[in-house]
Amino acid sequence: MAAVVGSVGGSVPGSGTQKRVGFGSVEPALLAALKQLEPLVAVFTMTLSALCFGVPFTPAIGAVAVLTFVISGRVFGRAHRDDELNGKARTTILGRIILEWLAVISILLLAGFAFKVTAQFSRLMMLTWFAATPMALYGAHAARLRARWLVSNSDLAPSYLIIGANSVGFELYRRLPPKGFLGFFDFRSADRLPDTIDPGYLLGHCKDVAEFARTHGVTAIYIALPLSNVPRIGEMVRELRDTTASIYFVPDVFAFDLVQGRLVEINGMPAISVCDTPFHGMDAVMKRATDLVLASLAMLLLAPLLVLIAAAVKLTSAGPILFRQRRYGLNGEEIMIYKFRSMTVCEDGDVVNQATRQDLRVTSLGRILRSTSLDELPQLLNVLEGKMSVVGPRPHAVAHNELYRKLINGYMIRHKVRPGITGLAQVNGLRGETETVEKMRERVRFDLDYLSHWSPWLDVKIIIKTLWVIARDQNAY
Repeated sequence: MAAVVGSVGGSVPGSGTQKRVGFGSVEPALLAALKQLEPLVAVFTMTLSALCFGVPFTPAIGAVAVLTFVISGRVFGRAHRDDELNGKARTTILGRIILEWLAVISILLLAGFAFKVTAQFSRLMMLTWFAATPMALYGAHAARLRARWLVSNSDLAPSYLIIGANSVGFELYRRLPPKGFLGFFDFRSADRLPDTIDPGYLLGHCKDVAEFARTHGVTAIYIALPLSNVPRIGEMVRELRDTTASIYFVPDVFAFDLVQGRLVEINGMPAISVCDTPFHGMDAVMKRATDLVLASLAMLLLAPLLVLIAAAVKLTSAGPILFRQRRYGLNGEEIMIYKFRSMTVCEDGDVVNQATRQDLRVTSLGRILRSTSLDELPQLLNVLEGKMSVVGPRPHAVAHNELYRKLINGYMIRHKVRPGITGLAQVNGLRGETETVEKMRERVRFDLDYLSHWSPWLDVKIIIKTLWVIARDQNAY
């Protein structure tokens, strides 16, 4: 198995790979995208100034636009900048923006003099751009702060629980948006809580939190219990792994000997991500943008083939062209996936039998489609809908999910990302039927490795490896 993992690439995780902890962000994708607002505004004001003075768009202007975007992104997008400006007077914020913009101008002028290209630009246009941009940047800053407030206080705000009605839990509650807060859970009763905690916020005992999270669809759970509760925390986390909630430890100090996870920051407070998605912030933007580009290009290039397969399915056997089946998607929500029908049945009930070798339910055309994975192509529509990703854990039938979640610890964690058309498990010999629990457990292990070690380069390697596997693998039937 290790040899197969290594064939995807030296950095691809496998059974012998040491697990690690990384740094990440928990901010929504929209807020991460808004951090690029200032660089876009700087480029926009330059373009507007050029249009006003009739300056033609030359390669030199384009180079300045690219350089401005990169430099502004580093200056205006650095960590904690919004926190540093939070609560400051408008004049103070504007003064800070002017100083930051002067830093960008200085770097641009330095580059211009170094390459002796300043004579190629209209001085009037450049001076107008330099003078007009600070006010536009101030507007962008105000708009982003307003958007952050709206996201945190709208109905789209994620729901969350805090386990630990203590000083750490209360401080965390103070720093998180109040909109999504559901309440506290604790090992103690209401009469033993500190005076700073309103007993009305206590929802119940910690032994009931997993059931509450499943029933109410809780998005995130923050564990702020004392280190003396580590044994009970471990037992509780094992129960919470059967939910789709993101789970974070928020200790007073970093005292846990972690085997996996990420260190994250929640408005200045450290937290340890135990069960989380890798797609936060700009990573989420990058992943979704890549999915849209790849799926759109594939649909355009494969359109004739899709029409041909659809006609062949219709002409060779009775039944619909597309097979629709319920699967679990992001955060365990039910989605409907599409496949070209390859069997004489369309099972989607409480019992779904996986296809086996020489399965009589598979049509003659279906055998070709399944062995080449051409039956999966309609899932490109699922990607465009936002229900699936090009690369991710393969979605299983709902009936199979309900079976295996009881047999495999941590099974539901694989639903912290969108399911994929292909995945790390599929390019490592786990494509097709999973006739034993051990084989499914191995597939889940690769799925969780993908969540822990995701990178854009890993997605590229999996896509390339998928083409090779399809050409030579006989596991799909």
